Amino acid sequence: MAGETLFVHFLGTAGALPTPLRNPSCIMIRRGSDTLLFDCGEGAQQQMMRLKTGFTVNAVFITHWHADHYLGIFGLIETMAFNGRTEPLTLYGPRGIDWFVNIIRQLTPKIPFQLTAVEVSDGDVTIFDGYSVVAFRTFHGMESVGYVLEEDMRPGRFDREGAIALGVKPGPLFGKLQRGSPVTILRDGEEVTITPEMVMGDRRRGRKVVYTGDTRPVKNQPELLANADLLIHEATFDEEEGSERAKEAWHSTACEAGQVASLVKPKILALVHFSSRYITAASHIRDAKEFFSGEIIAPNDLTTVEIPYRDE
Repeated sequence: MAGETLFVHFLGTAGALPTPLRNPSCIMIRRGSDTLLFDCGEGAQQQMMRLKTGFTVNAVFITHWHADHYLGIFGLIETMAFNGRTEPLTLYGPRGIDWFVNIIRQLTPKIPFQLTAVEVSDGDVTIFDGYSVVAFRTFHGMESVGYVLEEDMRPGRFDREGAIALGVKPGPLFGKLQRGSPVTILRDGEEVTITPEMVMGDRRRGRKVVYTGDTRPVKNQPELLANADLLIHEATFDEEEGSERAKEAWHSTACEAGQVASLVKPKILALVHFSSRYITAASHIRDAKEFFSGEIIAPNDLTTVEIPYRDE
């Protein structure tokens, strides 16, 4: 059975200062028909136009209150209003989100849709259809959170031949079993109940994407972050120039991001939030590889990564 598509669009991968090739922080995740933004730095809506994603955003998640992570929301909401949006929009973020949404309402008093603020902190879970977003504490010298998007568990594989051997005929009864309901059949003149457990394999986990926002290396909740399909971890500095600076500014080096990846073992480590002092991210990838042997990417702006099911 086909599942929902899952795409991660890197709309902004710069640090605090934009560069000619990198915008401030903004990660878009599109799962099926849902679109979520994680941080929304200035210029995000132009990046959305360049990727032709449209502006149908279902929710925005902010990691912390540094301007390079939220200034793009003002323009995006103005564009949504101009385009006649009527669907409600919810903004999630750490303490201060109510104040922020009130500022938006004051600056744009005629927003034609409901704008709601939801404060989140460590461990808070937001439930969507088929997946959830969990906030976790990060370390940036101020109140800040990262987010884990994780799909619900999926049914196990259906044993078609096993079902036939038990006497279930191909057709609607197959679908009923796959949806978790028992079926009753006639076998040798007697009614027999076939339960899903008899023909379905073990449940399979859904896909998982972790986004840290700005932070010192996040090693505090390895179980929550473990085995992600994609770990997006900030790597503002390389080791040669920025080890001490990272500590002072509550950021991470690429080495430290690699250390986190070695602990939580994602399928792919994506390094983001590069200081404007770097022309390329070659040194960051080199540093991260010292600790993490899996796949490492340093995506340019407008890079798209599709997350497949691991067993399909």
